[in-house]
Amino acid sequence: MNSSRPYLVRALYEWIVDNDCTPHMLVNAEYPKVQVPEGFASDGQIVLNVSPSAVRSLHMDNDAVSFEGRFGGVPHSLFVPIGAVLGIYARENGQGMVFELESSMMEDEEIEDDQEQPDDDGPPEGGGQPPRPSGRPSLKVVK
Repeated sequence: MNSSRPYLVRALYEWIVDNDCTPHMLVNAEYPKVQVPEGFASDGQIVLNVSPSAVRSLHMDNDAVSFEGRFGGVPHSLFVPIGAVLGIYARENGQGMVFELESSMMEDEEIEDDQEQPDDDGPPEGGGQPPRPSGRPSLKVVK
């Protein structure tokens, strides 16, 4: 089955714009093939204003988001693979969605799949959720 991420990104973008808010995209700037201006990322992430008034030639498909934007008055062409999109939200109220990190390499996905397989077929004791694999980062919204 195809990833739901590109569909959710497009739907949330339209929803945010339809509600007269400013869509911002949180991007993993270190993800392979990401093209964003150097020097604007912080801790390997960058927040991009993708509102219709801030960008030109916005194109969103199942593989990537691309557009032209200005940083410090200098025009740049940006390319963001869908796997690098960590979230999309409205600047005005923070409503939107944060996505789990997506592996960029097929070998990494196979390793993660192997690590996430339970040892038995039953749920964990106590009915709680299974523990997250160690070393896997998680995101949380900070207001």
